Amino acid sequence: MRKYGKTGKLETVICNMCGKKIVVKDGIVREGAAAFDHAWDYFSEKDGEVHHFDLCESCYDELVGGFQIPVDVEEQTELL
Repeated sequence: MRKYGKTGKLETVICNMCGKKIVVKDGIVREGAAAFDHAWDYFSEKDGEVHHFDLCESCYDELVGGFQIPVDVEEQTELL
């Protein structure tokens, strides 16, 4: 869950799964977290809805650890 200030600057990020407050400094997330934004489309029961949520790194690891097929991971060679 993300909260923005009146100027549009990111102020707060909270893990939707465990409720942990994720460190944000100067509008930048300062620890491992994953943000999800998904627009549901035709053939789903959620057609027309957009879902937004955030997970801390621990909750992300817990979630994907239960996948039948593991996530595809690739190394990033250049970090910006």
